[in-house]
Amino acid sequence: MALFEIRPANATDISHLMAIDHSCMSDYVWQLELRRDAAQVTANFRQVRLPRSISVAYPRNPSSLADEWTRRGAVMVAVHENAPIGYVCVAEERTSAIAWVTDIVVAPDHRRKGAASALLTAAQAWASERRVRRLILEMQSKNQACIHLAQKFGYEFCGYNDQYYPTQDVALFFGRLLK
Repeated sequence: MALFEIRPANATDISHLMAIDHSCMSDYVWQLELRRDAAQVTANFRQVRLPRSISVAYPRNPSSLADEWTRRGAVMVAVHENAPIGYVCVAEERTSAIAWVTDIVVAPDHRRKGAASALLTAAQAWASERRVRRLILEMQSKNQACIHLAQKFGYEFCGYNDQYYPTQDVALFFGRLLK
């Protein structure tokens, strides 16, 4: 397990963060089944194993980070050996005391070594300091690694939005009350 420094992002980090390969590999998808009749709509998700591993493109253009990072409640960077290797973006809704983790990205060479966990822990601490009641993570239905991360940290499925991303992918939402 590698050690990571987590700190607020600064302007010199942004080009490094945009250059990270944001795609991921997945063996599973959370498949949505919608049933509608006159009196009821039922949405069911089931985890389905794909016939082969697929590369999942990131749902947003990473270069938009250059314009958006100052508008986020927080952008924190994971640094390893003085190089930025990942980041998390958090947007806060003060009136409802909710914050959203909109992005959590780690460079492929540093995945499965604790960087995403360190970033999520830092996002939770930031949200708690700001008296956020609930933290919600958004992710694509094909992002198996992020779904597992959410479940590992005790987040529970709390909703979805069909065609949420510019890529038209389904977004899954996992939430957790903060203490």
